[in-house]
Amino acid sequence: MSATAWLAVAIFATAYVFIATEWVHRIAAAVTGAVLMLLLGITEPEHAWFSEEAGVDWNVLFLLLGMMLIVSVLRRTGVFEYLAIWATKRARGKPFRVMVLLVLVTAVASAALDNVTTVLLIAPVTFLVCERLGVPVAPYLIAEVMASNIGGTATLVGDPPNIIIASRAGLGFNDFLVHLAPFVLFLLVVFVGLCRVLFRKAFVERPERAQAVMALNERDAIRDPRLLLVSGLVLGLVLTAFVLHTALHLEPSVVALSGGLVLVGITRSRPFRGAPDLETGSLMRDVEWGTLVFFAGLFVMVGSLVETGVIDELADAAADASEGRLLGFTMVLLWASAALSAIVDNIPYVATMSPVVADLVSTTHQDGGQVLWWSLALGADLGGNATAVGASANVVALGLAEKAGRRISFWEFTRYGLVVTVVTIALATPYLWLRYFVLA
Repeated sequence: MSATAWLAVAIFATAYVFIATEWVHRIAAAVTGAVLMLLLGITEPEHAWFSEEAGVDWNVLFLLLGMMLIVSVLRRTGVFEYLAIWATKRARGKPFRVMVLLVLVTAVASAALDNVTTVLLIAPVTFLVCERLGVPVAPYLIAEVMASNIGGTATLVGDPPNIIIASRAGLGFNDFLVHLAPFVLFLLVVFVGLCRVLFRKAFVERPERAQAVMALNERDAIRDPRLLLVSGLVLGLVLTAFVLHTALHLEPSVVALSGGLVLVGITRSRPFRGAPDLETGSLMRDVEWGTLVFFAGLFVMVGSLVETGVIDELADAAADASEGRLLGFTMVLLWASAALSAIVDNIPYVATMSPVVADLVSTTHQDGGQVLWWSLALGADLGGNATAVGASANVVALGLAEKAGRRISFWEFTRYGLVVTVVTIALATPYLWLRYFVLA
């Protein structure tokens, strides 16, 4: 690698150490790293701001902004309190049952939507459920984030890396359902069992709290039925457009931002009860601006690694390690993708790795070369669970927790994430071998 590439690695590694150790705030570390990349000429402004492969992913940022605005309006209707009471009553106030219910809802929703959107919608419910039951919120939120990454693996639209893979490989929605969805269902069963072990200290029952919740009427939580109807209609249209975005030729970011701005415009006219709390300034204060800035800094740093060829070098090294054997490269790709997605966000990683995989699939003389795409998807999606910055949903969840006064540290998330990632990738290894090499 060139001296510039080594300098990029040094800056990224230093920033990552600061993020992981929390010696400085993660936003300051990411922004400082990005600024250094620009000041030292490692990346150029036109690349940092406008390159699809080596710059800020504006689609991700605007998708987040739009969904944050929608959630901000929904929060004022009381719908999250309604869902919190409903979920707790269905689980009879049992903490583990509540976690299982929230995990399964999150996983299923993430298969239909993207995992970031799901986390934005389910996190407010989680805060309220945990407050009602008097249990710590961190284990529940961490479990939901991991469930969103696992569930999102099942479909084309569930996780952004899958969209990139589908575009490059020419795969359709049904291809992901056939090849990945059955295995993901198995992983969810395993994950629920892991939750029982990993988070066992959080399942402390408080009968008086549970009885108090059981006595509540969830319908009383709805403060503004008219606003709920309007915002629910907008959210429904946004989610429908997410699923049909390929047919509609609309980016999810455009759909989300349009929905958010429509709701801001509607509430700005103050036709609802509690209107003073629905002013534009109030809604904008609910946006996680710190999370958006952190993402921008992270994108610039990772883009610099792409621009200087660092990630290409790592991908080529993984290919060389397999010595041209399809089975060998499948396994190397799976584990290498998981390891790299734990360090850098899996979106730029997959964007960089997909051309390498496409070349290998086109040049292999063995049937079943398509297994490499499933190896890349499983490694990148499941590997995103390993650390607090491995996937976009992780970063969003930590930002929401911090704003709610329930801060989750990098290592609090990562010590659970590493276990889940190793287990799920270890299970993916025999799955790929059996399905595509033994039973093919």
